[in-house]
Amino acid sequence: MASVVEYKGLKAGYHCGYCDSEEGKVSCGMWAHSMTVQDYQDLIDRGWRRSGKYVYKPVMNQTCCPQYTIRCRPLQFQPSKSHKKVLKKMLKFLAKGEISKGNYEDDPMEPTMEDTVAGDFGLINKLDIQCDLKTLSGDLTESFDSEEKKKGKSPKKGESNEFIQSQDIEEKLGSGEPSHPVKMPMAPKPGKGADLSKPPCRKAKEIRKERKRLKLMQQNPAGELEGFQAQGEPPSLFPPKANKSNQPKSLEDLIFESLPENASHKLEVRVVRSSPPSSQFKATFQESYQVYKRYQMVIHKDPPDKPTVSQFTRFLCSSPLEAENPPNGPDCGYGSFHQQYWLDGRIIAVGVIDILPYCVSSVYLYYDPDYSFLSLGVYSALREIAFTRQLHQKTSQLSYYYMGFYIHSCPKMKYKGQYRPSDLLCPETYVWVPIEQCLPSLENSKYCRFNRDPEAVDEGRSKDPDRLQVFHKKAIMPYGVYKKQQKDPGEEAAVLQYARLVGQTCSERMLLFRN
Repeated sequence: MASVVEYKGLKAGYHCGYCDSEEGKVSCGMWAHSMTVQDYQDLIDRGWRRSGKYVYKPVMNQTCCPQYTIRCRPLQFQPSKSHKKVLKKMLKFLAKGEISKGNYEDDPMEPTMEDTVAGDFGLINKLDIQCDLKTLSGDLTESFDSEEKKKGKSPKKGESNEFIQSQDIEEKLGSGEPSHPVKMPMAPKPGKGADLSKPPCRKAKEIRKERKRLKLMQQNPAGELEGFQAQGEPPSLFPPKANKSNQPKSLEDLIFESLPENASHKLEVRVVRSSPPSSQFKATFQESYQVYKRYQMVIHKDPPDKPTVSQFTRFLCSSPLEAENPPNGPDCGYGSFHQQYWLDGRIIAVGVIDILPYCVSSVYLYYDPDYSFLSLGVYSALREIAFTRQLHQKTSQLSYYYMGFYIHSCPKMKYKGQYRPSDLLCPETYVWVPIEQCLPSLENSKYCRFNRDPEAVDEGRSKDPDRLQVFHKKAIMPYGVYKKQQKDPGEEAAVLQYARLVGQTCSERMLLFRN
């Protein structure tokens, strides 16, 4: 099945939820009736993003808050101190039921996902879709119905496997309690008045231990020394052997730390296909929707009649992405999924994700507000990074985690830059640049070209618009043929704008529906 899109054009001068400007926002958008995962992967690598079935691209040099596509590199990812704090807080809660005292809200430097990744979609969903999207035209529906009958629709594959990552059944990594790093006596730093020809200063306690050790050696050169070392005090003349507890724990060690037999709580994460909906998704739909409704009312202050079933379905369950299950792909297949967090048999949070050929793309997170104290925004992002690493083991090219948009000018959105290493997409040449190289430029200007080569151009740009595929009056034709039938002077400008934004490859593969 080819991707079928209906280009809606440029939309300027509407309210921005990031800086609250009344008419500063500018974007281009299209309605995706269906889309292959490869086409969507190529589009997000050109700065596009989806909200439900609406796919949009900010006009970066015009919009008030430029939104840069950001991706994390999970294979090199190391959790920061604050990330580890969140993971240990969860483990403590699961093991002993302990709730950390103090402020339940996330650290101001660690805003939760719903303010960030989610904001991108929630905002566009509320504004763009309500403003100017028509439903699929009868012409297109009819045409596809007849196409399907002619082809004889291929039987659907059996439902994809449900992934369950459980604190109980996941392979146990790590051991018991979090390890405490061993502090080693440090030599003074050069330049601080240290005489490097002299041995490093030592504490009185260490000198006493050294004397005791030498005394024991005089008494019994062999046996006593062994006994002394067995007490866990290596002789200070020899460097301590590196042992496993000195190694920093991996993300998986911290997430899947062994829990005691009598743990207070059980957490499992289930990955269920949301589009087309799997039986597991249908069976849990109502419970999942109720969590969303409470979340919108408590966290976003929505009135009770606003988070309706249809709004929830359109925004977080409907997806244009076609499900694909190639033999070399991940076990769950490609497409759109809900990652459900089950605590003691009930859903407490849901991460909406897309699994694409090269990445896991985060769409939205909603959770039960009663569990705000667990910092579920940060926790779910770390779980999604670990999930990407897991998928990479079978599907080696799937090695990135896309976090939506990074908006340097909006303090709430800057937290995404803390998941390192990460890259930002150059808005002019569509190459990835490490975020550290981009930040100095962003301090000076909201809009930046990150590619440092002044000669570089957009390699994927539309070079031959006549080869763009158009779907018109139930027929598929190249744009070169279509334009000869057109009398509307505005038509060419719209099609060429679309071709420039999606690039040559997508313009040749996707069908542009024209009425």
